[in-house]
This record gives sequence, C-alpha cells and structure tokens, in this order.
Amino acid sequence: MDKLRKALSGEEDEEKGIVTQIVDASSLSWETRIKGFVICFVIGVFLSFLGTFLLFVKNGLVIFGVCYTLGNIVALMSTCFLMGPLKQLKKMFATTRLAATIIMIISLIMTLLCAFLWHNKGLVILFVIIQFVAMTWYSLSYIPYARDAVKKCVEGCLG
Repeated sequence: MDKLRKALSGEEDEEKGIVTQIVDASSLSWETRIKGFVICFVIGVFLSFLGTFLLFVKNGLVIFGVCYTLGNIVALMSTCFLMGPLKQLKKMFATTRLAATIIMIISLIMTLLCAFLWHNKGLVILFVIIQFVAMTWYSLSYIPYARDAVKKCVEGCLG
C-alpha cells in the first residue's frame, strides 16, 4: 500500500522507471546490455533444460541438479547486465526480498553439495524444488502486487 501511496503522490525516489535504472547502471550501451542479458538468460534456461534431458542417463538426477542449479545462477547473473552487479546485490538483499534470497542461495549451495559430496538423489530433488519455489517468490517481488495475488490465490484454493 505504501508503494501505491508513494506512486500516487509522486514520491517515487526509490522506484525509478526501469529505463532510468538501466541507463544509470553501467557504461555499457543499451544494446550491449540487452544482448548480454539475453545471452546469459538463454544459456541459463538452456542449462536447466539440458539437466532435464540428462535426467535419464546414469547419475542423471545428480546431473539434473547440477545443471538446473548452474542454469539458475547464470539466469540470475543475467540481470546484472540490466542493472549492474552492485545494484542487483542491493536489490537482492532488500528487506522485501531478503528471505527469498537467503533461501534461494542456501538451496543453490545445498543442491550442489548434495550432488557432488553426498550423492544423495533425494536431497538433490528436494533442494531443486526449494530452489524453484524461492526463485519464483524472488522473481515475483519485482512485479508490483504479484506476491499478494499469489497469496490470495493460494488462500482461495486452500479454503
């Protein structure tokens, strides 16, 4: 509600337009930043899908977990092209995203640990699911009122 109040009263000091944020982010040209974002994002999605297809080979579950995790990391890093790495880190650890960011980082690390050190397929799947939920919740925080809509939808479905 505070965001809506600020937007209507013209007090949008923190929330500038996306184009203004991007222009302020780095010395790279707009075209270069978009290309970098798209290339990183496509590589991240490709790695995630590759993991899914490699699910059926020997140790496929472990390979899936590793590829899916690396895909998420690369896709997340793609946003650094748009807003710059420091601004991205600041936004990641803002109070509205802090819990989702911490859970996401822990699940990324735990997925890799379960895959490489412990070779525990069940935990790999568990942490991939946690990654997915945390990454979705994190991403929704960038869309105004999206989290509220999801909460109300889940509440409506549950009771």
